[in-house]
Amino acid sequence: MSKSVFTDAYGILLELLVETRKQAGVTQVELAKRLGRPQPFISYLERGERRIDVVEFCVIAKALGADPVTLFTQLAKKLPDQTSI
Repeated sequence: MSKSVFTDAYGILLELLVETRKQAGVTQVELAKRLGRPQPFISYLERGERRIDVVEFCVIAKALGADPVTLFTQLAKKLPDQTSI
């Protein structure tokens, strides 16, 4: 069984976060500064090399100026009906 970080559904999460970051006009460097982390941390997240938990999702969304609930709702609508974990 594959880990969810390697599923298409997790890829949708990553695409949504990258898209949100770019639409906000925020670079990986700027997002890293906002989170108090080094830039490679953002790269690891966006490439799926480090998993994002729900609290991190909320913090990242807020750092991008997005409402976590709205962003999560967008994610939920994009996920396939049948997703394994």
